[in-house]
Amino acid sequence: MGERYDLMVKNGTVVLPGDVVQTDVAVRDGKIAAIAADLSAGAAAAAIDAEGCLVLAGVIDAHVHFNEPNFGHWEGFATGSAALAAGGCTAYVDMPLNGNPPTVSLDALREKERLAAGRSAVDYAFWGGLVPWNLNRLRELHDAGVAGFKAFLSDPGGEGEGRFREVDAATLRAGMERIAAFGGLLALHAESEGMTSRLAQRARADGRTGARDFAASRPVEAELAAVAEALALAEETGCRLHFVHISSPEAVRLAAEARRRGQDVSLETCPHYLTLTEDDMALLGPVAKCAPPLRDAARREELWALVLAGGVDLIASDHSPCPQAMKTAPGLTFFDAWGGIAGGQSTLELMLEEGWVKRGMPLPALSALLSANPARRFGFYPRKGEIAVGFDADLAIVDPSRPRALSRGELRQRHPHSPYIGRRLSCKVVATYCRGTLVYSEQDGIVAPGAGMRLQPE
Repeated sequence: MGERYDLMVKNGTVVLPGDVVQTDVAVRDGKIAAIAADLSAGAAAAAIDAEGCLVLAGVIDAHVHFNEPNFGHWEGFATGSAALAAGGCTAYVDMPLNGNPPTVSLDALREKERLAAGRSAVDYAFWGGLVPWNLNRLRELHDAGVAGFKAFLSDPGGEGEGRFREVDAATLRAGMERIAAFGGLLALHAESEGMTSRLAQRARADGRTGARDFAASRPVEAELAAVAEALALAEETGCRLHFVHISSPEAVRLAAEARRRGQDVSLETCPHYLTLTEDDMALLGPVAKCAPPLRDAARREELWALVLAGGVDLIASDHSPCPQAMKTAPGLTFFDAWGGIAGGQSTLELMLEEGWVKRGMPLPALSALLSANPARRFGFYPRKGEIAVGFDADLAIVDPSRPRALSRGELRQRHPHSPYIGRRLSCKVVATYCRGTLVYSEQDGIVAPGAGMRLQPE
């Protein structure tokens, strides 16, 4: 009697680490057990025919805001993970800041774990936070398995005592020293608070509160100043560094220079910086507001050139949802509206459209940005991130010939607003498997709403 499998994915166009081949993928006990042409479907308990479809490693979204505890009415683990699953994502790392309390202590992390258990459709991990008052708690968070620590160099906003706060230079240095001592990773929102607060205050005082005024209050120079400051401190302290949501090609080049000097630094950009511009922000309104803000079309294309050349380490959504009223309530200026783009469900489809279809990016390179590279950087490799024997059977099945305009009805996040509604796409995620379990299908929706498991970095 030959090999027996739990699942067989037949005849798909499979995106492997260095190649794209039409082959079969067999799964046993949640792991990829075989990759070969003409495997017998009869050797599996279940089989699907993926002919005509792409089979990619599930996306690992290293930057989402699900906002629990106590802000699940913005987005929670159940709805947020459902949106990701519908977009071909099989794992995510949840940011620490918008919950109450934020994830800056061991007790807060345990509460996050409790709320996610049995409610996430796909696998998950957590970021810890670095804030001015928790330097003595960093090690315990690291030992409890956070993927790294998030800090802000500019005011993250929010209200109330104990909210997540930006760090000053002294806290940043002290935090880097402690994180370096135990081999952790620091992720930074890099915008200069001194520059952005001064420009925003001046704009408000002058009554300049539109979309372009907001963009002007957070210029590329503010990003560059913060990146340069952080790189200098990281070089002094030996701290491993990751820059989140980099918006400008100039900042990518600064990080590249630091790598050439031997620094351990990585960076991500986001689909919105690769698909939208400042003009779109002015046209669409607060649904396209984010920080750093969207840039001009020339910078978008420069950023794409760097992505195609391998200068960007990974792509993450920065899915940052809120109730609709926080974007559009009467009387809100663009400055007042919540700053966050809700786009986690669309990452894979957008990047296939803009990267592979329009710019000819090889599928293995695109898959590395979305899956293998985040798995490597945040400690989930070699368990996750690639279609290879022995890896978790995390698979996104995509029909590459499904032209449509993205509709509001497709969105599975709690509040279905997105700057991508109405955007033309030619690829559609039709099924998502997490460790060999079907968690989403186009026909039936989310079919395993609590299938996700907590990931521990290795």
